[in-house]
Amino acid sequence: GVMLQQCIELGWQKLGLQPDFMTGKICPNLAQAKLVIDAAAALSDVVLPELDDSDRRALQNMIRDLKVNYVQRVGAAS
Repeated sequence: GVMLQQCIELGWQKLGLQPDFMTGKICPNLAQAKLVIDAAAALSDVVLPELDDSDRRALQNMIRDLKVNYVQRVGAAS
């Protein structure tokens, strides 16, 4: 639900791909991004059984996209 959506949005912010909703600035923090992405993945595991096929695929794609972008950002930072 709402908590999962907030985790996903916060993940994008912490990856530095969306502005921080409080400041409007881009403030990447990869350590925090990892925590938020892991939390979103765990929450998605709870809600996936409740979703229809279309929503399940959409949620799985969102989590995958966060993870892929995290890996890309970590690679670029090293």
